[in-house]
Amino acid sequence: MNDKMTPIVKCAVTAVCMALCVVLPMALHAIPNAGTLLSPMHLPVLLCGLICGWQYGLLCGLAGPMLSCFITSMPGIGYLPTMMLELAIYGFVTGLMMRLIHTGKQLADIYISLLTAMLAGRIVTGIARALIFAAGSYSWKAWATGYFVSSFPGIVLQLILVPALYLALQKAHVIPARRRSREFA
Repeated sequence: MNDKMTPIVKCAVTAVCMALCVVLPMALHAIPNAGTLLSPMHLPVLLCGLICGWQYGLLCGLAGPMLSCFITSMPGIGYLPTMMLELAIYGFVTGLMMRLIHTGKQLADIYISLLTAMLAGRIVTGIARALIFAAGSYSWKAWATGYFVSSFPGIVLQLILVPALYLALQKAHVIPARRRSREFA
C-alpha cells in the first residue's frame, strides 16, 4: 500500500478500477466464454488493492461486479454473490499483503501479494460454494476445473499484466514509488 496517496486520489483510482470492472467484460463480450477464460474483472480489482490498499481493494471487489451486473447483466444475478465474494477477497488480501510484505524486492512483494490473494479468493469462494451457494452439489473436481483449469488463461494474464501495469504507473509517476522500509501502521 502507498500512504503517499491522499484518500481522494485513492477514491479516484478505486472509481476508475470499478468502472473497468464494467467496461472490460463488455469489451471482451465478443470473444466466446471470455469471462471465464480471461476473468476481466479480476485485473482492476487486483490492481486497486495493490495501489490503494486493502480497504479500497475490498470496496472495488464488492462494488465492481455489482455495478457491472446492474449495468450490463454480467455477471448474471445468480453468480453475483460468489463473484463479489471472490473479488472482495482479492482486493482485500492484495492490499493487505502489500502492506505487510517487504522483501526488499518490489516485484517479489507484488507477486507474493498477487499469488496469495488469488489463492485465498479461490479457496474461500470454493468453500462458500460448497457450503452455501451450491451446498451438496459442488465437488472438488468442479472447484479445480472452474477456478484453475478453465480460468488458466486469465491467471496467466493477471500474473503478467497486473505487475506490468503497477510498475508502468509507478514509472510514469501516476502512482508514487513504494517505500522499501517495513510499514505496519
